[in-house]
Amino acid sequence: MRRVALVTLVVDDYDEAIRFYTEALGFRLAEDAPRPDGSRWVVVEPGPQGRNAHAAGTGLLLARAKDEAQRSRVGDQTGGRVGFFLHTDDFARDHARMAAAGVTFLEEPRREPYGTVAVFQDLYGNCWDLLQPADAD
Repeated sequence: MRRVALVTLVVDDYDEAIRFYTEALGFRLAEDAPRPDGSRWVVVEPGPQGRNAHAAGTGLLLARAKDEAQRSRVGDQTGGRVGFFLHTDDFARDHARMAAAGVTFLEEPRREPYGTVAVFQDLYGNCWDLLQPADAD
């Protein structure tokens, strides 16, 4: 086994989730295909745009909640903890771009021994770290 390829993120709506992850976070839409049951197979991933782009990390499978149990987990998939880590090679650039796009940061950027970091929320309230590892400073 080489890597974790996808992580499922339960969302309320495919299109609003696609907009957030591609426009606010700068991910690319890798797949969006209808499924026989009326759902869609939607994958977004970090990395460059373009036909031959390859994911620079694990992709997100955006899965629309199908029932009340799944709807209750939207925005709280990790019990309020930071559950997702978005690495960058230019913290200042990406922090400024994301803030300008309306991403909610829960704290000011801070320097830690492991790098520069700030916690932000996705459109549903899941907590993420924007992180420039110390070895990339």
